Amino acid sequence: KKALEAFWSGKIDEAALQDAAATVRRSGWEAQATAGIDLIPVNDFSFYDQVLDTAAMLGAVPERYGWGDSGVDLDTYFAMARGRTGERDVRAMEMTKWFDTNYHYLVPELHENMTFTRGTTKAATEYAEARAAGVNAKPVLVGPLTFVLLGKTHHEHVDPLALLDQIVPIYAEVIAELSDSGAEWIQLDEPVLVQDRTPEQLQALTAAYEKLAAAKGNAKLIVQTYFDHVGEAYETLVNLPVEAIGLDFVRGPENFDFIAG
Repeated sequence: KKALEAFWSGKIDEAALQDAAATVRRSGWEAQATAGIDLIPVNDFSFYDQVLDTAAMLGAVPERYGWGDSGVDLDTYFAMARGRTGERDVRAMEMTKWFDTNYHYLVPELHENMTFTRGTTKAATEYAEARAAGVNAKPVLVGPLTFVLLGKTHHEHVDPLALLDQIVPIYAEVIAELSDSGAEWIQLDEPVLVQDRTPEQLQALTAAYEKLAAAKGNAKLIVQTYFDHVGEAYETLVNLPVEAIGLDFVRGPENFDFIAG
């Protein structure tokens, strides 16, 4: 936080900020290894929040930030998070609560006929950094269904689910890249599965993960849920073409009933 504030105020440059971030990541990995965790998550570090990181990965940058398609730099990233002032003030993206926690995330802005372009290599870069540090690393991504369903559209007739097919190829590219880099496990977080989901949304989930499974190479996929039980999504979840699923037995004790039944 101190490094971020120093960067925003112009007291340090981007290189110093990145050095501070690398130190924080290493400290976290070392603490988890010392605690006996044998599969340590990476790409869970963020300068702002993981949903914004995902928007940057997908090139889901609103037009007002003047971004091209050459990679989402920190200036664009922080403009999305905090807005931009100058000759032309640009407002930040909307912020809202992450499920029922006190954590907030920046809401993806989605619109009809939206196109997506790979905007960052953050997941692969941080995985390589962890591997170089001797960490048995598990890359973690916000899942594609969660990303589109948490997004906001400007028009009521636009269904965010219709954009799922547009982002899955980028997810597949990222997963293939991580697999080729040696990732044994890759985790995709889908907390929207603890909310009521329509049959169409669950069908779309299955179709999306069939495509992701085809891109995973030798890696194994985990679909993780949390904050509650998965309810009617359980049957869909356990039949996805993945090697593992994660259920929250603290916030969602009803999950015990599903596995027992």
